[in-house]
Parts: sequence; structure tokens; C-alpha cells
Amino acid sequence: MQSLKQLKKELNKLADKKQAVILSGFFKTGSGQYGEGDIFLGIKVPVQRAVSKKYVGLNFKDLAELLNSKIHEYRLIALMILLSQYKKTDELGKKKIAEFYLKNTKNINNWDLVDLSCHYILGDYLLDKNRRILYKLAGSKNLWEKRIAIISTFAFIRNKQFSDTLKISEILLNDKHDLIHKAVGWMLREAGKRDGGVLENFLNKHYKIMPRTMLRYAIEKLSDKKRKFYLGM
Repeated sequence: MQSLKQLKKELNKLADKKQAVILSGFFKTGSGQYGEGDIFLGIKVPVQRAVSKKYVGLNFKDLAELLNSKIHEYRLIALMILLSQYKKTDELGKKKIAEFYLKNTKNINNWDLVDLSCHYILGDYLLDKNRRILYKLAGSKNLWEKRIAIISTFAFIRNKQFSDTLKISEILLNDKHDLIHKAVGWMLREAGKRDGGVLENFLNKHYKIMPRTMLRYAIEKLSDKKRKFYLGM
């Protein structure tokens, strides 16, 4: 079985300094930015996916070590492995993985890490369960926990369950961060793709006070006429 030590060695060999500089800028790692302190090796996602398939046997202790690293690719590949494990396990295994995920939200701390994982793991697990934890996350002061809360509802949206998306969107309506505006708008758009009435009912209540970015994301698939109406054009 492949070990954590081998995984780290393989990733470090794949490091690309030029790509690391590009990714550091793209993911806003500068002082005061949302990704401050994040360190990149410069490995592209498809390469990491290929590597992750060789290490699906890593245990929670190994994955926790990866998630606690400041190296972005270590955290990303830990989530890729966790997702692979989740897809292949039984209900008890899914429960343990969802609980492990919730214990490590502080390390799921950039938008790609959130978007890659939360709706496939936490959202999927909560499909037939109480969703109170998502409201706790939505009320967090942590940017990434709030994003996890709304993006996790993508699993519900795919199953034509929209109420939690709408309620959490309302909780986050006055959030100040652009990454929350984009996330909420994206989920509203996804709900609207499956039921236009659900989206338009939400918009009719809130479009006048929605942050502009959130509104633009939400109405992206509407007709020109409707988009102009909601934008006040």
C-alpha cells in the first residue's frame, strides 16, 4: 500500500515553480487577501487527480496531516482521496467521512477546496438527514464555512429540493464577501435551471437588495428581458 511519505515525495517531485507563482496570484495568497499564507507547489488539478488514485487507502490520520498543511496541493489531494473513499463506502463509512469533513472545515480554506468536495460529501450525506449543521456553518464568522453551507446544498438542488438553498441564501444575503455573493448566486442559478419559478419568486422578494454580483450570477440563464428587469435597466 502506498504511504503518506511516498505521496508527499511524489507531489514534491511534480512541483513547478512557474506554475506556483501563477496559482499563488490566482488564489489571492497576498497579504490581506482571502488566501493569505497558502503555499502552492504548482501542480495542475488533472495531474493531482491521477496521483490521488494511487493513494485511496490513506487513513484519516494521514488525511488530517495533509489537511493541516499550508501546502495547497496537499489539502486538495486529501479531499480528492476523501471523496473517492466516500463514493465507495457504505452508510456507516459515509457517516464517518462526513464527521471527519466537519472536523476539518478550518483547513478546507479556499474556494476550489470547498467546491470540489462539500456537496459531494457533506451535501450528499445530508440528503435524507437533518440539515441543522448547514445553518450553523452559514452563521459562522469563517468565510469558508459559510461557502460550505451554501455550496453543500447543490446536492439538494440536484434532487429538486430547494428550500434549504433559499433559506441559506437569505441568511447570507447581506454578507460582505464577494466569494459568498458568487456562491449564493451560483446556487440560485442552479435552482432556477431546474425550476424557474423557485428562482423568480426569490428574486421578486430580494433582487432590490441583493449584492450586484450575486444578482448577476443568479440571473445569468434568464432571458434578456428578465435580466434587464432585475438589473433595473
